[in-house]
Amino acid sequence: MTERKLRVLLLFGGRSSEHSVSCVTAAGVMHAIDRERFEIVPVGITRDGGWTLLDEDPEGWALNTGKLPEISSVDHPVHLSTDAQKTSLLSYSDSAVADLGEIDVVFPLLHGPFGEDGSIQGMLEMAGVSYVGSGIAASAMGMDKHYMKVVFEGAGFNVGPYEVITNKQWLRDSEAAMKRCDNLQYPLFVKPARAGSSVGITKVDDPSELRAAIEIARAEDPKVIIEQGIVGREIECGVLEGRGSGPSRASLPGEIAVADNLHTFYDFEAKYVDGAAAELSCPANLSDEATLEIRELAVKAFDAIDAEGLSRVDFFYTPEGDWIINEINTMPGFTPSSMYPQMWAKTGIEYRELIDELIALATERNIGLR
Repeated sequence: MTERKLRVLLLFGGRSSEHSVSCVTAAGVMHAIDRERFEIVPVGITRDGGWTLLDEDPEGWALNTGKLPEISSVDHPVHLSTDAQKTSLLSYSDSAVADLGEIDVVFPLLHGPFGEDGSIQGMLEMAGVSYVGSGIAASAMGMDKHYMKVVFEGAGFNVGPYEVITNKQWLRDSEAAMKRCDNLQYPLFVKPARAGSSVGITKVDDPSELRAAIEIARAEDPKVIIEQGIVGREIECGVLEGRGSGPSRASLPGEIAVADNLHTFYDFEAKYVDGAAAELSCPANLSDEATLEIRELAVKAFDAIDAEGLSRVDFFYTPEGDWIINEINTMPGFTPSSMYPQMWAKTGIEYRELIDELIALATERNIGLR
């Protein structure tokens, strides 16, 4: 008797500015996932939140023409049932609702707010369906660079100097909010507090540039974080949750080198558009002692926010040999060329095997409080 394939709902697109990055990620997973073991059900979310059933062909979502892909219309509207006994995908129209079958696990390939920040995770918990990645609280902390730093400081990590400007503080007295940044040394990096893929980030070399940079960040998120530039190498490490009660696992570390003549830092264009702008070195050129140290710190950061499934942890390695944590990403870029899969490939887990492992971790985990 043939064993039934697991039905995996690939959820991508979404309401954030990282919509297109999510589509590219989904294309990578569609290409590589083992169709002998898994039946995939691709569902896209438009920028205004509509859910639509899509083709299984990944070519429409790949970044192969230089044009960023987008889910622009809801041609086949669907939603998940919230029956505690069985989670089904339902299609609906003005006149009828049809059951498209049970969903075993959801792979939420969503980046940014309304997807990576606990929003979708809460909905999936309510629907009673297994899903890849961290739960509600860890996803929320991993998305908010402010609270992420608070947790890491509490866990004993070295965190670089920063200031946070909330929407109320900015509207009440923007000059006073900017004045707090006088305690920071330039250059500064002004960022939306709850965005990723380097969207809305500006490097500021002079106080005269600060207001404009904050307004650019506020276009993405009314809460802004201003970080003091750190002198050091940017080293990243992937983490995979342990199986059963086993310990979490860290990949070999990787380092991104950005071409100075093309980009001043690892921004959105360098990550996703300009293929010549950055080069990955993995394993990073570190001593055995430093390699061991960052792998241990990456697992510690993963556990500090109670992450699950996968995360990428980013550090600065200073000339003095200190590690300063920058951030954790609970749903890192997941195309075959992204840092996270490449680091694991160098560590011994290839892309398809990595997908298998993440789905297995999701199906083994309980839904609800854990």
